[in-house]
Formats: sequence, C-alpha cells, structure tokens
Amino acid sequence: MEKGRLEAFTDGVMAVVITIMVLELKPPHEATWPALLGNWTVFVRYVLSFVYVGIYWNNHHHLMHLVERVNGKVMWANLHVLFWISLFPFTTAWLNEAHGAQGEFPASLPTLIYGVVLLMTALAWIPLAQSLIRCNGGHAGALARALGGGWKEKISPVVYLAAIALAFFAPIVSCVLYAAVAIIWIVPDRRIERHVMPNP
Repeated sequence: MEKGRLEAFTDGVMAVVITIMVLELKPPHEATWPALLGNWTVFVRYVLSFVYVGIYWNNHHHLMHLVERVNGKVMWANLHVLFWISLFPFTTAWLNEAHGAQGEFPASLPTLIYGVVLLMTALAWIPLAQSLIRCNGGHAGALARALGGGWKEKISPVVYLAAIALAFFAPIVSCVLYAAVAIIWIVPDRRIERHVMPNP
C-alpha cells in the first residue's frame, strides 16, 4: 500500500486536535490586561499540548521520509497513536478547569490522567515504528538504521511515570516534568535527516 493516504489522514487528525484545543480557549469577559493575564495558566497548558501535537506531527513527518510502503498492521498502529493524541483536547480542558477537593490547582487526578495519555502516546509510538521497520526492509533497512540508538525514546516514559506518581503529591511538579520532556523533543530527530540528506 502507498503511504500517501495514511500521511494525509494523520495530518488531518492532528489539525482537528489543535483546532479543538484552541476553541477551548475562552476570551476574558473584560477588555483589561488583568482579565487577560488572569488566564495565563490556561494559555500555558494550551501551549504545552500544542507543542506535544507538533512534536508528534514533526516526528511522524520525518519518520515517513524513509517509508516506501505501509500495510494493515502499520495502519492500525498509526490509528493507535492517533487515538491517544485525540484525547489531548479532553485532558487539556480538564487540567485547565478542574480543582482538587481542597481547592488546589492543578488538581491531582487531571494532572495524572494528562500524564497517562502522554505516556500511552509515547508507548503507542513504539509498535508504529516497529511495524514500519518490518514493512520497509526489516532490521537491515534504512529506516531501522536511522531509528537505532535513540535516547529520548528511553528516557521519556521514565519521566512520565515519575510525573504520574508525583501527581498525587505535587501536581505542579508533574506539569514541570511534562514540559521538560516536551523541551527535549522540540528539536527534531536528526537521525532520519542524516539518512535522507547525508552530509557531503
């Protein structure tokens, strides 16, 4: 199967996810700077989720550069990733709106669920990459060589698990850890670029 429709569908889903998230941003009721700045935490969490969607879109774009064909397993693995990404608007909205039993903000449970969705998205990426490798030359192919030796994929789930555990006691620290993982992923993965456009 050709990869074009899979790429187009993935691009469309991610665009819809971003659209839903931005529609959740409510304008202030007053035309004043204090009213605008009073929503700064909501905007920060939107930016964090936007960055995460952007990271997955960017990495998917790079990943598909070395892909020549897809099969049914790849399509289902890709849908698995998109399922978790499609939950970003829900978890972001809940994180922005819910307070804890004692009035604390951010609340523990929404912070925990936000982390679970991030963790599951990261874990879902693994079978997608593996199914693409098997469909495109196996472990001797260019895609397998390009994806070898990545450290971000190993450290991210560990940080997510730590943040999920901390959500019960210090949800603000969990949010900082989620942001830290996003920061290390903002720079696109250059391994595939080196195979697509090797240095002279």
